[in-house]
Amino acid sequence: MTQIVFLGAGSVVFTRQLVADLARFDDLPAFTLVLHDIDADRLAVAHGTALQVNRRFGRDITVVATLNRREALEGADVVVNMIQVGGIAATRIDLEVPARYGLRQTIGDTTGVGGVFRALRTFPVLSGIAHDMLELCPDAWFLNYTNPMAMNVWWMSVVAPELKVVGLCHSVHWTVNDLCELIGVPLDGTHYRAAGVNHQAWLLEWSRDGVDLYPVLRELIAADPELQRRVRVEIFKRIGYYPTETSEHSSEYLDWFLHSDEQIERFRIEPLQYVGISEENVAEFEHAKKLLAADQDLELEEGAAEYAPQIIHSLLTGTERVIHANVVNDGLIDNLQQGAVVEVPSRVDCDGVHPLPFGSIPEAGAALNRTYLAVAALTIEAARTGDPLLVRQAVLMDPNASSTLTPEQIWALCDELTELHAGLLPRALGGRLEIPGTVSV
Repeated sequence: MTQIVFLGAGSVVFTRQLVADLARFDDLPAFTLVLHDIDADRLAVAHGTALQVNRRFGRDITVVATLNRREALEGADVVVNMIQVGGIAATRIDLEVPARYGLRQTIGDTTGVGGVFRALRTFPVLSGIAHDMLELCPDAWFLNYTNPMAMNVWWMSVVAPELKVVGLCHSVHWTVNDLCELIGVPLDGTHYRAAGVNHQAWLLEWSRDGVDLYPVLRELIAADPELQRRVRVEIFKRIGYYPTETSEHSSEYLDWFLHSDEQIERFRIEPLQYVGISEENVAEFEHAKKLLAADQDLELEEGAAEYAPQIIHSLLTGTERVIHANVVNDGLIDNLQQGAVVEVPSRVDCDGVHPLPFGSIPEAGAALNRTYLAVAALTIEAARTGDPLLVRQAVLMDPNASSTLTPEQIWALCDELTELHAGLLPRALGGRLEIPGTVSV
């Protein structure tokens, strides 16, 4: 029987949605779902959640929960990764400590100083997962949801190039969904394609019945002063293509917004937003725990929007579809760094995920992507070589950080973050983890 593994299943809201999306496929054959987390309390809630969803949909899913990762991975066919190393405590550090230096972030999980340190504490765990998979399930698909997406998928390509690794994010889908709602056009039947890097890909094709929908969007924006007060709309006006991540996320990838109080007010940006989101997630976990204890139904979102269930469905039924996936740039986008991780349309079938070559993307979008990838490349190299100087240089390359802080301040900030995250960082980078600081490639 096919075995699907969720790593970090204690992310109970996300686990609930993935299981519900899987259960909505009425032609999906029976399979075993193995849930793994290092937190026993969260794992118990995830287990109860999966059992309830399975019962409510009447599906033939065997649900197993284990605190042992190797036990979970033994014989896996698909591994879905959604871990968050350090949890909400580490997230607070990533956002609140830079804020004391004057560096403002909104989410802090993709690039910049928050993304860099989240990556550095996630890489050792990913290396362990890769080691286990090479031994226990070398042919399994590794579907990654954990941010920073581009850096994590890139790291897996460094430590375990033999594994079949794909990064999944719903940002392209929901961008198009929301734009279609905005202009009053149904999403179904709309043709769209995006390319670039995760959270900074560009909606390069968007049409219905062969008619380009961008002119409609431009007219709507021109007539609505409030729409013009959105970060993504400003990026769209200047670059010419709509970015595929929220305004809150997008604001921290550039040097256009967060260094200026005036820009923050004009574009209605909320610094430190992810602290509140993280607290809401904890509250939602506690709410789910109470509902399960009272044998009450959990709330389920409608629609199968997540890509992992769609990929699993294609693998098991042969259904062909196109998604947007994060994969190593092996001739996929000509004017972005080869070997980096890019987001491109990909065909999915019973044999897996097949990225589609895109050619070149518009040069202005590529220029912004290259800065993003420079931060990622230096972070990867820092972890690969164990060179702490490269960590600081990665943050120095970030447009938001370098537009706000001096190099001296960036060095001091990285020193403080290294100490605060030391228990999750390797010794070579100033941490206390007893693991090698380098990897062989």
